Amino acid sequence: MPTRDAQSSTTRNNGDPCAIHFTARSLLKEQAYAEIKRSILSGVLPPGSFVAERQLAAGLGMSKTPIRAALERLEFEGFITISPQQGIIIRDLSFHEIADLYEIRIVLETYVARMVAGRLTAEQKERVRANLKAQAAVRDGSDVPAAVSLDAEFHILFGEFLGNQEILRVMGQLREKVQRIITKVYQINPGRIASSYEEHRTIADAILRGEATRAVQSIEEHLNCGKQHLLSPRQA
Repeated sequence: MPTRDAQSSTTRNNGDPCAIHFTARSLLKEQAYAEIKRSILSGVLPPGSFVAERQLAAGLGMSKTPIRAALERLEFEGFITISPQQGIIIRDLSFHEIADLYEIRIVLETYVARMVAGRLTAEQKERVRANLKAQAAVRDGSDVPAAVSLDAEFHILFGEFLGNQEILRVMGQLREKVQRIITKVYQINPGRIASSYEEHRTIADAILRGEATRAVQSIEEHLNCGKQHLLSPRQA
């Protein structure tokens, strides 16, 4: 007997098996995209490595069709390069790409800080404090993945509080592009986790106090410092 969800899905599609099949294919494409991107961001598929459609399909238990669609999307987003000669290559960001991404981050995040400074609700303030408390617990470098995740959450929180979904979407995309390099910096230099935490405290304090000018200055200094840490071991 069909489950309620299955019955509901069939009803929504007027019992059309083609529509149901289309939905299933779309879900597989999304799943393939999410799983492959997760492997890239976590470093399971490191920059410079080569992968094959067949390898990915076997690993995810899918046909090549959703894998190919996911790879096309990831290439468009700049995570991979698909070459007829070399195959699928996991891309690393160049010196100039990192600099460009941080310029955009500075423009967006200083705007967000200016707009939300002094306007957070009690619940939002508590979420910021909870994030900082969690950051403090890993500032010794004992858990790099947690530190990277909390760092991302800290920045995204203020975009979420602003409520502009387009800004929030772009902030998320920018963060994903630099996440692998931030992880590498934290692994090589755990002391950066502690200094970043202190910079976050300064930013949060200014925003919670409603000191927009100081919040903007603190965000800009923090992101410029982060950019230098990312670029210092690299060459143009």
